[in-house]
Amino acid sequence: MLIGYARVSTQDQNLDSQINALTKAGCNKVFQEVASGAQSNRLELDNALTYLRENDTLVVLKLDRLGRSLRKLIDLINDLQKKNINFISLTENIDTSTPTGQFFFHVTGAFAELERNLIRERTKIGLDAARIRGRKGGRPKAIDVKTFEMAKQLYEQRKTSVKDICDKFGMSKRTFYRYLNG
Repeated sequence: MLIGYARVSTQDQNLDSQINALTKAGCNKVFQEVASGAQSNRLELDNALTYLRENDTLVVLKLDRLGRSLRKLIDLINDLQKKNINFISLTENIDTSTPTGQFFFHVTGAFAELERNLIRERTKIGLDAARIRGRKGGRPKAIDVKTFEMAKQLYEQRKTSVKDICDKFGMSKRTFYRYLNG
């Protein structure tokens, strides 16, 4: 039996294309999850692995849907093989029921990890270069210190409502209280 596993990392992403591909590939059941691939605790992946029986096949659209690190991918595939369960990745055309598929899995997994490491390294170099130029990362401040001090003075006088203060200075009540308590 073919059992599918579909995963996206965030709520604003959509599982539909993965589910369609897995269904088209012949999966009888598809486990769906919204969780980062870096997370070790993925409930639906655990449910899929529990559901699988000997001679079943776990199917994913892409190798990275199953996990981010090569070590975890290899461990997972080895665990499946010990239970006589096969693995198919549709995009990479990997099928571990064949010796060639097993070899290709290891090679593809190594390249995927290399790509992630190169992206991480380039990102770090870019952030370091930006810091040297005096740029800071992160979200810009909602209001500047001077503006907040004026808002705070009005607040401490207790003559103006928080809503009116926020409207006057163009900030939300949540932002005002975050600055006040921060």
